Amino acid sequence: MKVKTNGIEINYTIEGQGPWVVMSHSLACGRSMWDEQAQALKPRYRVLRFDTRGHGGSDAPDGAYTLDMLCEDVRGLLDALSVETPHFIGLSMGGMIGMTFALKYPKCFRSLALCDTSSRIPPEAGPIWEGRIATAAEQGMGPLVEPTLQRWFTEPFYQSNKPMMARIGQMIRNTRPSGYIGCCKAIAKIDVTDRLGAITCPVQVLVGEQDVGTPVAMSRAIHQAIPGSELFVIPSASHLSNLEQPAAFNRAIAGFLNRH
Repeated sequence: MKVKTNGIEINYTIEGQGPWVVMSHSLACGRSMWDEQAQALKPRYRVLRFDTRGHGGSDAPDGAYTLDMLCEDVRGLLDALSVETPHFIGLSMGGMIGMTFALKYPKCFRSLALCDTSSRIPPEAGPIWEGRIATAAEQGMGPLVEPTLQRWFTEPFYQSNKPMMARIGQMIRNTRPSGYIGCCKAIAKIDVTDRLGAITCPVQVLVGEQDVGTPVAMSRAIHQAIPGSELFVIPSASHLSNLEQPAAFNRAIAGFLNRH
């Protein structure tokens, strides 16, 4: 299904009954990244998943995006569907959108789960992002597939789970370069650590113990900046911890949602 908001069409799926849970995926993925979690949550919650601007079935206009723009896309989607005080779960880029949203609209979320994400990209990472943007612009997404998979999963999991690598590899490959580049430009500018203390809803910070993209130290910084937040480190997982260790991830998320 689609909704027109903030100048674009956003593709979304709703499943289940109960309190709203909104799920926001990582860069170069799509709403199906959350299949395992939606399956686990829909008996008790009404799960809304959407493709971020530039991804999946949503529009991918050219030009730089900003986190504020991505946040307004979500605001428009929630308004169009009459979603009030949802729980919000965001992984990587999705977590950045969640933090931006919670700071801009303080009373909106019932709770916020920030998974494998960062509240600040250090300036020295700039050239890495510029390199990815240049690759996508000049050669398309193909050359980014394997390096991204190797960064997102631990080596043993990468080697022994070929069907999962094919599934996520396809998502990366199918991401339009305009959308990938637009979102890369948004991500590279995040710098909200000093403002996170203003977030008042309950917050859970989850991170794969071996995440190289957004290491545990980044999640610890978020946890320390938000009074009362809880930190959960998932063993034997890298960046897409929801896919590498779904049982541990789902247990942590379900426990947190049930408490709030």
